[in-house]
Amino acid sequence: MNEVKEALRTIEQKYKLFQQQQFTFIGALQHTRENAHDMIRPVASISQVQSYMAHHCNNSTDRRVLSMFLELCNELSQLCHSLEMLHSGNDRSKEMLETCKLLLSHSNDLSTIRARYPHDVVNHLSCDEARNHYGGVVSLLPIVLDCLKDWIAHVEKLPRHKLYSVSAASAASEQRAPQDAPARATTSQPLPPPEHLEAQTSASKKANAQVQGSKHVWKKQLKDTETHGRKHKVPWKPPGRHA
Repeated sequence: MNEVKEALRTIEQKYKLFQQQQFTFIGALQHTRENAHDMIRPVASISQVQSYMAHHCNNSTDRRVLSMFLELCNELSQLCHSLEMLHSGNDRSKEMLETCKLLLSHSNDLSTIRARYPHDVVNHLSCDEARNHYGGVVSLLPIVLDCLKDWIAHVEKLPRHKLYSVSAASAASEQRAPQDAPARATTSQPLPPPEHLEAQTSASKKANAQVQGSKHVWKKQLKDTETHGRKHKVPWKPPGRHA
């Protein structure tokens, strides 16, 4: 959340510089509208400002201030997507972000929106400019900034477990994977097929039988040896004499 606040503060500082050049911004829009022969309809979308700068801007001062406005819109849009990934889901916070994303959509009609007190951007315009030409485009940035500050204030009141960082979750998952690998390797080894088990069991029984048989033969030989050793010697008889 601290990173989000810092990003928003950085954008606010840029907006303050842009706000000081509002007359330059209005002049640039006026010049490009004249070059485009588009003096009737209001400046009502971000894409319209992009078109003016790309095709009808003849000097570096106008290009610089129009580019500054478009960069601020782009940075705010990126921040909205970051906030969307940071928060796990809340009806109120989702509604705020959807409002910001809609306002920052390049094709969205800005002609009817107006920044209210304490913002005075509309008050710096003439009645005709405010009503018919630039009231919406100068109101876009302060309205979105207020909405994002409300989002942060709302989210900070929620329990901490409501926050969810996708990047942190992915990192934790990747960190656990190598640690879990040995356990998975030992537990996931397939068991041998039944016929293989039977063959192992049969071979084991046969080996035991051979061992038992060998033990029996060895014991019998040992017993015979001991018995033979205990027998009395047969008396010697001269050759040729038989019983």
